Amino acid sequence: MDKLIVRRFEPGDAAAVSALVIETMRTSNLQDYGAAFIEQVVQHFGPENILQKAGWTHFYVAVDGETIVGCGAIGPYWDKVDESCLFTIFVHPACQGRGIGRLIVQTLEEDEYFLRAKRIEVPASITALGFYKKMGYTHKGGVAELDDEQHYRMEKFR
Repeated sequence: MDKLIVRRFEPGDAAAVSALVIETMRTSNLQDYGAAFIEQVVQHFGPENILQKAGWTHFYVAVDGETIVGCGAIGPYWDKVDESCLFTIFVHPACQGRGIGRLIVQTLEEDEYFLRAKRIEVPASITALGFYKKMGYTHKGGVAELDDEQHYRMEKFR
């Protein structure tokens, strides 16, 4: 890794973030979900979808030199002031296991949406479940079952 930094998303990052998310899902999440499901989900992560999400969240990118290698966002949970949610946390498959995901989550946990919240939720993929547990998130209400979107609902209280 060159010099890794985490910075706020800029509109010009949308295509690179879209490509990162789609490649990560097709590589890392494939083992847990299967190709047909992944291809359905990646339809919701085009550049226009990323720009839309960045419009109502605080979206961050991890940049190694000139290359975006990770991303993550935090926003209000259903317009509540005392609850927030983490979204779109991905690290490029070639860069996983190097602490980039941890750095992204730590950045999100320093954001004003995290600091004002009493409860933070994250929809965790099967693939990322262990990672979120290491970051201190537990199953929402103690329910360790996949929801309709094939995520585990995880939460952390402050």
